Amino acid sequence: MRRLPVGGQLETGVVSPAVIIIVVIPPEPLSDAIPPPGRKKVWRPASLTEESLEETTPSVAKLFAKAFSRGARPLRSSVAVPLAASAFYKPGNNTAPVTTLQQARSMHSKVVIIGSGPGGHTAAIYAARADLKPVLYEGFLALGIAAGGQLTTTDEVENFPGFKNIRGSTLMDQMREQSEACGTEIVSQTVGKVDLSKRPFQYWLHPMGDDDNLEEETHTADSIIIATGAKARRLDLAGEDKYWGNGVSACAVCDGSLPIFRQKPLVVIGGGDSAVEESVYLAKKASKVTVLVRRDQLRASKANARRLTTNPKIEVRYNTTAVLIKGEEKDRGLMQSLVIKNVKTGAEDEIPANGLFYAVGHEPATQLFKDQLNMDEDGYLITTPGTAETNMPGVFACGDVQDKKYRQAVTSAGSGCMAALEAEKWLSEQEGIDVPNGINGDGDYKQGKPEANGDVPEYRQNPLL
Repeated sequence: MRRLPVGGQLETGVVSPAVIIIVVIPPEPLSDAIPPPGRKKVWRPASLTEESLEETTPSVAKLFAKAFSRGARPLRSSVAVPLAASAFYKPGNNTAPVTTLQQARSMHSKVVIIGSGPGGHTAAIYAARADLKPVLYEGFLALGIAAGGQLTTTDEVENFPGFKNIRGSTLMDQMREQSEACGTEIVSQTVGKVDLSKRPFQYWLHPMGDDDNLEEETHTADSIIIATGAKARRLDLAGEDKYWGNGVSACAVCDGSLPIFRQKPLVVIGGGDSAVEESVYLAKKASKVTVLVRRDQLRASKANARRLTTNPKIEVRYNTTAVLIKGEEKDRGLMQSLVIKNVKTGAEDEIPANGLFYAVGHEPATQLFKDQLNMDEDGYLITTPGTAETNMPGVFACGDVQDKKYRQAVTSAGSGCMAALEAEKWLSEQEGIDVPNGINGDGDYKQGKPEANGDVPEYRQNPLL
């Protein structure tokens, strides 16, 4: 079988001395994934090579396999032509216009969810159950973290309802499966640009594995739920990657109660209010907590500083930083000690430590929405208290991207539920759908003015809402 050197038009396969087969091949193989009902199929071209032809065009491979399996029997086909005709075919420059896939790939969605943590997947589950056909972009190593967010870096989770003990990655895998089972379309690409200045909202994607460029296709959405999360700041200490999740953590409330930390010496790095909160919490579990403060004083409030310095199980070391994390050398070995350094004298010391907790802040993933949505001084999205609404009607935020206080998986999931319910309500109002027995009456809808919105049936049926 020989492929003619033409840019994606014809391919000939010799089946017998009398006939050939002409098979129409698109310029690039297309995904045969079937989209959810009512959605436009999103073509995802892949590179076409001799080696990948059989894999990427299964229908073509099956056709030839079936043909050859018939042995000497003639192949009956409406596209069979005399072999002699092929002698007059000479490859040349194809001047016919090439049909691009840009229009076919662009898509419009009622609800787009950006982010794949507990907040994003909970929003997806609720939106899918409301027949909004949500599309969730989980991101390709967004923030340097696998799809699923920070929870995927947590070895054990003991404080998520319904699970006595579960790996963080396993929990997120199950959330993803549930999202898909409910009807969510999940795309493993990262959203690289959004335009919230007009409706429908527009957004563009990064090519897989390329965060420097954007695809040409413009996608649109009636509403957007932002669940991009926040990333704990790391210090890039020697041994940090090796013992991350096996002694090193960025969340005392999440991990402090695990057996590997109970009645063990622990270390907290940080001098602000968060460091105080985490140290006091850990002191209830640990045999001793050492707090390393780079400066000669705490940044925490006076009340919190008093709580820290008066706790008998807590020692504060000023002008001190961490240098090296040590521990077991075996696979998945646990942290055992920490080398620290006095920044004024340069003297180093090694102290026993079975756990190291960073309390040096988080970085919310909000750069995408800079100058478009209201943020606080730390970059967190500002939502209307008690809701998931941002300052832009139709755009909602949930999870750690708008929560700088709790930062828990369960609170993130709860806010994801809020965002989906509010998006459903907002979309209903934009479409002018009458709500039977609406609290504000059938004529009180004012499109684009959330303050005058009535309640959709799901809200009325739930007395808590």
